[in-house]
Amino acid sequence: MLGLNLALAAHEQHTVIGVDRCRLAGVPFELMCADLLDAGAVDSILDTARPEWLIHCAALADVDACEANPNLAHRLNAGLPGKLASACARRGIRLVHLSTDSVFDGMKEDVYTEAEAPNPLGVYAESKLHGEQAVFSVNPLAVIARVNFFGWSLSGIRSIAEFFFNGLSAKKPCNGFTDIWFCPLFVGDLGAILLKMLEKGLSGLYHVVGSYALTKYEFGVRLARQFGFEERLVIPISVEDSGLRARRSHNLRLSIHKLSTALGEEIPGVSTGLQKLYTQFQQGYPQIMRSYQQVVTT
Repeated sequence: MLGLNLALAAHEQHTVIGVDRCRLAGVPFELMCADLLDAGAVDSILDTARPEWLIHCAALADVDACEANPNLAHRLNAGLPGKLASACARRGIRLVHLSTDSVFDGMKEDVYTEAEAPNPLGVYAESKLHGEQAVFSVNPLAVIARVNFFGWSLSGIRSIAEFFFNGLSAKKPCNGFTDIWFCPLFVGDLGAILLKMLEKGLSGLYHVVGSYALTKYEFGVRLARQFGFEERLVIPISVEDSGLRARRSHNLRLSIHKLSTALGEEIPGVSTGLQKLYTQFQQGYPQIMRSYQQVVTT
């Protein structure tokens, strides 16, 4: 989701080369078809593309899928970032690696800073933390961005915003967790911030999330209001009653002071992000996204 949104926004000002597993077609930027887990794929891609910057967005981000397939989760979320970071270091390529706010266990009542020790609860969070460590060990000049974001995706089912939009637009009840706090950032804002971080030559660990914390239930209610859906269809429940396989952190309030100071600007919050999401909907952006999906025939 981040990769496609970022490439679509950046290609008018930058030369963008996207890497995808042959799922895209008709995009307005150069595209390479490859599986990053294939032997030799990383070196081949970098030697062919010869980029100045690399923003690594690939991951197994489905938390429950990671619990079901921990081997794949660690290959994608830990092993691959280390290989990319090493390959970028050898070639002098600036790297941004995407991590997650979920590396924290959520037991703290206050916000988490970059200086605090993570304590991952499940396979997804553990594999992402190992990915951070792998990147830092071979490429200390890389940027590691712990993120939480929402927006429109190729499949239409990837983000929390799409979960609520799809259900509420069909007038179906949607569960919203009242006991998980997070700081979501609109994907367009995230992409713009990552480019600014590269332009400023930043390196190291940053929390790159929204400036405002709220529960997932509150997020659903705010989205309903923005789109004119029925708020009563957002059902408040506890994550402990959800039946989800993987444990979730209850408090993912992350400090953005380090990031805001480094960029010299305020970081957007969820309100402006939802407004931008709605504007994109009015402009037909979700349909444009889906038009890039490769049609597979048999």
